[in-house]
Amino acid sequence: MNFCKVRALNTFAMLAMSGVLFLLIAAPTMPAVDDPDKPNGFKEEAYATGLDSPWGMAFLPDGRLLVTEKIGNLRIVDTDGAVSDPLGGVPEVCLCGQGGLLDVQLHPDYDENGWIYIAYAEKRLDADDKPIGWTAIMRARLDGMNLINQESIYQAPVETFSGRPHHFGSRIVFDNDGYLYFSIGDRGMMNDAQVLSRSNGKMHRLHDDGRIPEDNPFFNMLHAESSIWSFGHRNPQGLAVHPEDGSIWTVEHGPKGGDELNRVEKGLNYGWPVITYGINYNDEIISDITEKEGMEQPAHYWVPSIATCGMEFYDGDAFPDWKNSIFVASLKFGQIHRVEVDGSSRTHEEVFYKTGGRPRDVAVGPDGYLYIAIEDAPGRIVRLVPDNG
Repeated sequence: MNFCKVRALNTFAMLAMSGVLFLLIAAPTMPAVDDPDKPNGFKEEAYATGLDSPWGMAFLPDGRLLVTEKIGNLRIVDTDGAVSDPLGGVPEVCLCGQGGLLDVQLHPDYDENGWIYIAYAEKRLDADDKPIGWTAIMRARLDGMNLINQESIYQAPVETFSGRPHHFGSRIVFDNDGYLYFSIGDRGMMNDAQVLSRSNGKMHRLHDDGRIPEDNPFFNMLHAESSIWSFGHRNPQGLAVHPEDGSIWTVEHGPKGGDELNRVEKGLNYGWPVITYGINYNDEIISDITEKEGMEQPAHYWVPSIATCGMEFYDGDAFPDWKNSIFVASLKFGQIHRVEVDGSSRTHEEVFYKTGGRPRDVAVGPDGYLYIAIEDAPGRIVRLVPDNG
């Protein structure tokens, strides 16, 4: 039963008197586990260390790993875990609050074209010469230890820039048809998430060269950003493609409670901040409703908040039982959740691994192992491998 669907006053009163209402409000949706500190079927291996706040990961075809550091460095981790010096040719970033050098992704035809895509907080100056940033997307090719052929793919309109230092979003994925999707958080201006003339609080969709697809839902609509794919998002810091049906999924931070798992679809409104399962950090009510006609319900939500971040569908062969599971990083509790979905619904969830730090991103390697970037100093990457003992 959902408390928000209890409409009759008498029913409400009976629930309150019986104590059921209290349980419905207070009970967290985070599932219990027997002992996630003692995993079954896998073990942890140290892979790389000495990183500074690793944020995004992408595997090259030869098994080496590209890793962004939020401070503005892009590094290569060799197959033996050795960490390179910073690559040259990386754009200057605005290291402002949650902004910096953020996600990295390869073009699906990387073997043919060599394109690497990077999301970052582009450095601009406001009227007082104070650095401000907004999510930008660029692409480049790797030549030895340098990025070359840099091209700007997306820059948010100048009039929507924000000096606020949070909610950048900034994950990148390609779908099965080669379209590029990326997220921009609400940048602390929550009401903008419902305004189609603003780029923040949205999921965007482009061709791989930055052109805007004509079948985008708001293409050529007056006073709307044509790159918008969906809206009403707060801060989507996880983005992944289902390996079987090609659907796009995201996890996004709620405020105090109300983190969401959403299946992202064309033109839909995901409700923030009109509907939410969370409250403000100062305990003020953001909205007194959790559902509204024309606004999507999440596939799942977490109360209390787990501070969702990076996510990835498992499509490897090393762990057959994990096929098509979503792995979600929880910054707040320092753990990884394994989530199963069917259609647009979450069907199972477990907290199955404690990281001992703040996990920022999750990736599946070409070896089928699970790689986890942990941002605590010193930043490091661990991997989960089969435990045959």
